[in-house]
Amino acid sequence: MTAAILSPLGEHLLHRMLEEPTCPGEACEGKNPGRQGCDEDARTFKPATGNPAVLQLRYSEECQAVWAKIEHGGKGDLVTVEVSGGTKRAAEINYGDDQYTPMVHVGDDEFEVSACAVPKAGGAGTYEYYCIHGTEATAWR
Repeated sequence: MTAAILSPLGEHLLHRMLEEPTCPGEACEGKNPGRQGCDEDARTFKPATGNPAVLQLRYSEECQAVWAKIEHGGKGDLVTVEVSGGTKRAAEINYGDDQYTPMVHVGDDEFEVSACAVPKAGGAGTYEYYCIHGTEATAWR
């Protein structure tokens, strides 16, 4: 029983039952937003135009964290997220066409954040390197 609760799936299910993030604030730095429950209250900024890889920023006010997600990349492409004056995280698409980064702590005050889609050199990507930017005042949905 203990092993089942301590497994990633058990941890995820236990969190879902409690409906609170397991890592508010700086404790979320570098962690998986889904496993920590930060995706529950997350809002999204996804530009409708000029966004060929469907890049998005996700923000959880409760967790005080952001992360980036790419939806139409290719194997080997990278997605990055960086807080101005703070941490930068990246994740590579290993299979499928989507991936998200680990979380970056932003606090509960003003912040500036950038997410970038980085196609694999020589890959089959249909887009060029580009970034989107957001702040705490961005029109998060």
